[in-house]
Amino acid sequence: MDHHVRSAITDGLRSRGVDVLTAYEDRAHRLADELLLERAIQLDRALVTEDADLLRIAEMWLAIGREFSGVVYTHRLRLTIGEAVQDLELIAKLNEPKDMYNRVEYLPL
Repeated sequence: MDHHVRSAITDGLRSRGVDVLTAYEDRAHRLADELLLERAIQLDRALVTEDADLLRIAEMWLAIGREFSGVVYTHRLRLTIGEAVQDLELIAKLNEPKDMYNRVEYLPL
């Protein structure tokens, strides 16, 4: 989870048994967006974000063929915390990490 994602979403996912690592827990919350995407690759994890700048970088990497481990973008005003938790749980439980590589998913699904 990028540091922009609301903690209630992280808590909701964890209560449903989803393995979540936040940028704060990883001590990566101060990394530039590009470095955060690279860190996600090292950890073999998709990155969930509400940061439009990070989304733009992921889309640019996708366009130029640069590998990344996946980004899930949610706009804070387009869905409730409960809806975000529900959609993210589906993504987490229906996909293996490699299924998310080089993908950008937008919530709501």
